[in-house]
Amino acid sequence: MNGVTILLGSAVIFLIAYLTYGSWLAKQWGVDPSRKTPAETEKDGIDYLPTRPAVLLGHHFSSIAGAGPIVGPITAAVFGWVPVTLWIIVGSIFFGGVHDYGSLVASLRHKGQSIGQIIDSNIGERAKLLFAIFAWVTLLVIIAAFANIVAATFVANPGAGSSSLLFIVLAVAFGLLVYRSGMSLAVGTVIGLIGMAAAFWLGHIFPITLSKDVWLLLMMGYIFVASIAPVWILLQPRDYLNSFLLYIMIAAAFIGICLYQPEMEISPFVGFDLGGGQWLFPVLFVTVACGAISGFHSLVSSGTSSKQLDNERNAKLIGYGSMLIEGLLAICAIISVAYVSADKLPELLKNGGPVNAFSQGTATFMTAIGLDFNLSKEFVALTISAFALTTLDTATRLGRFIFQEMVTTKAGANSPLGKAVSNRYVATGITIALAWIMSTGSYLTIWPIFGTANQMLAALALLAIAAWLKKYKRNHLMITIPMYFMFAVTFCSLGQLIYANLGKNWLIVGVSTVLAVLSAALAVEAFRVFGEENRINASAQAQNQQ
Repeated sequence: MNGVTILLGSAVIFLIAYLTYGSWLAKQWGVDPSRKTPAETEKDGIDYLPTRPAVLLGHHFSSIAGAGPIVGPITAAVFGWVPVTLWIIVGSIFFGGVHDYGSLVASLRHKGQSIGQIIDSNIGERAKLLFAIFAWVTLLVIIAAFANIVAATFVANPGAGSSSLLFIVLAVAFGLLVYRSGMSLAVGTVIGLIGMAAAFWLGHIFPITLSKDVWLLLMMGYIFVASIAPVWILLQPRDYLNSFLLYIMIAAAFIGICLYQPEMEISPFVGFDLGGGQWLFPVLFVTVACGAISGFHSLVSSGTSSKQLDNERNAKLIGYGSMLIEGLLAICAIISVAYVSADKLPELLKNGGPVNAFSQGTATFMTAIGLDFNLSKEFVALTISAFALTTLDTATRLGRFIFQEMVTTKAGANSPLGKAVSNRYVATGITIALAWIMSTGSYLTIWPIFGTANQMLAALALLAIAAWLKKYKRNHLMITIPMYFMFAVTFCSLGQLIYANLGKNWLIVGVSTVLAVLSAALAVEAFRVFGEENRINASAQAQNQQ
C-alpha cells in the first residue's frame, strides 16, 4: 500500500474525531468557557500563570511529544505496519486523547492540582501516596530513558548537540524580551525563529563532539536548573519556540511523503507470536506507548498545563488536539521505516536506533521537496532531541512536584525531615540523581520498563478520572472501558517482564515488581472505595423508596 493513502486517511480520521468526539467529551464533562481557570484564581507567576493558547499548545505538545511517538511505533514495527497503524489511530482517538483531555479537565476542577491530589480528593490519602510513589518511579524511568536517547543522538549527530545548547540561550532571551521587556509575542516569535535558524546553522558549522557520559552529565545539570526556574524564563519560551521545529518537521514530512509516495515494503502483519515472549498482546500496546496513549501525558496535563490554561474553551485544543497531532506524528514515524525492505530494517535500527532510522527515512522524503539529505537528517535529529529535552525538563519538574507531595503527607508534613527533603532544590536533586544512575545503560534496557510503567500510569490516571466523574455522577464509560483494557495490558506485560528477566536483569525484575505491587494495591484501594459508594447509594435509594 502507498504511504500517502495511510497518511491522508489518518489525518482525515483525526480531524473528524476532533470535531465530533472531542466536542462530545466537552459536553459530557461540563467544560465551561465562563468559569475561571486555576491560572487566574491561583496565579503566582512561577507555576500558575495564564498563558496564550499558542504558547501553551507549544509547551504542552513539546512536553508530551518527545521521542516516544517515534521510538515506540518504529520499535513495534516488527509486528507489521497494519497492527501498529490501527492501534495508533484507535488509541489516539479513544484512549490517549480521552486520557489527556480528561486529566486536564479533572485538574481544572481541582484548582490545577496533580492527578495524585485528584486521587486524594476522590479515593483517599492512602491511594494518593501509592499513586505518588508509582508516578515518581515512572518519572525516574522516563528521565533515564529520554536522557539516554538524547545523549546517543548528540553523539551520532554532534551538530544537533551544539544547536540544542544555543536554543537554551535563545529561549532565555525570548522569555526576558516577551515577559519582562513588553515585546509583543508576534515580534518575539519572528526574532526567535530567526535565532533558531542561526543556531541550527552555527551548530552545523561548529559541532560539539563529546562522549555519551559527558552529555548525560550536562543534561542533568540543565534539567536541574530548568525544573526549578520560573516557567516564563525557560520552560514556556523553549517549548513554544521548539514547537515550531516540530510543526515544520511534521509539515515537511507530510509534504515529502505525499511527493515521494513511498510504498509500504515491510510486512503488513508478521504474526501474534514472534518468539522469545514477543506476543502481540501485550507487547505491541506497551511498545507503541506515546504514539497511542501515555500516562506521562496525564502528569503534564495536570502538573503544568492546567496551571497555565487561560480559558476552558482551549482545553479541547490543548488536551485532545495535541494527542491527535502526536498520533499523526506516530503515523509519519511508521511510514518512515515501512518503506525500507524488511531485510534492511533490522540493520537500520541497529546502526543508531529508531531515532536514526526515523531521521534517515524522513530526510529521504524531504529530498522530494528539493532539500539536502544530510541537512534534513541533521534537522530531524535536532528536532527529536529538542523535544526529548523538553520532555526531560518537564518530567523533572513533575518529579519534583510529586516528590514534594509524597513527603508532605499529613503524617510527615511538619517533621524536620519532611521539611528538609520537600525543599524544591533537594527534591529536584534527589530525583535527578536517581534518574542519572538508571540512565547509564542502553535505552534498550530501559525502554521495556518505560513502556509498561508509562501505560500502567495511564491506567491509574484513568482510574482517578473515573473516580472523579463517578463521585459527581457523570457518564464515565468513555473512561472506564479504556481503563480496564490498559490494566489488562500492563499487568500482563509486567508479569511477562518479571518472568523473562529472572536471573538475567535484576533491575527490570526489581522495578517491575515494585510497579506491579503499587498498581495492584492502588487498584484494590480504588475499587474498595467504589464498592462502598455503591453500597451507600443503594442504601439511600432503598430508603427513598420506603
